[in-house]
Amino acid sequence: QVQLVESGGGLVQAGGSLRLSCAASGRTFSSMGWFRQAPGKEREFVASILWSSGATYYGDSVKGRFTISRDNRKNTQYLQMNSLKPEDTAVYYCNGGTVGRRAGGSWGQGTQVTVSS
Repeated sequence: QVQLVESGGGLVQAGGSLRLSCAASGRTFSSMGWFRQAPGKEREFVASILWSSGATYYGDSVKGRFTISRDNRKNTQYLQMNSLKPEDTAVYYCNGGTVGRRAGGSWGQGTQVTVSS
C-alpha cells in the first residue's frame, strides 16, 4: 500500500520560512512533487523533482523562493519555503509520480501552511 505522509506545515509570519517533508512508503517513485490549494482556488503546481537526476521544476509564483529536494535513502522529499507571503497560504499536498507540472496518481493527506501578514 502506497502512503505519502507530509509534515512541517504551520503558521509563520510573512518573510519567514518553513520546510515541508513527505515520506513515501510502499513504493519508490521516479519523480515527486508538491501542489497546493488555497480556499476557493484550484489546485496549483508548486514544484517537482526527478529522483534520478535531481532535475527540478517550479511554478512561477514560487520560483526563487522555494527549493525542492530529496533524500533517496529515506524515500523522502522536502520543500524549503523561504520569503513566505500571505498568498502562499494553502494546503500543501505531496504527490508521487509528478511529471514536470503534471500530477501523478498518489497523494498525501495535505498539510496546512498559513502565512500571516
